[in-house]
Amino acid sequence: MKFDIAKDKMGFNIREGLRRLGYFGLLMGGETSYVRRLSRIQHYPRFHLYLNDFSDKITFNLHLDQKQTSYQGSSAHNGEYDGDTTAAEAERIKSNL
Repeated sequence: MKFDIAKDKMGFNIREGLRRLGYFGLLMGGETSYVRRLSRIQHYPRFHLYLNDFSDKITFNLHLDQKQTSYQGSSAHNGEYDGDTTAAEAERIKSNL
């Protein structure tokens, strides 16, 4: 699910705001993304968030990883890009940044 937040509407530095929402940085393939686990014990399911920083806004690309990549050498995974859970998390992010 993609959504934008105007930089002048944000109350926090983006990294600080995401940290306060329970996200932490994850470096994969030279690209930083952010994840928030839904369980303290297991790595999955988790929200996975990519950011594109523009001069006036930040574009968020959010999905819910249901499980780890199943096939070695493949980047495919069980990700939910739409749905009630992902939409609720997008609204939580929008209303708290």
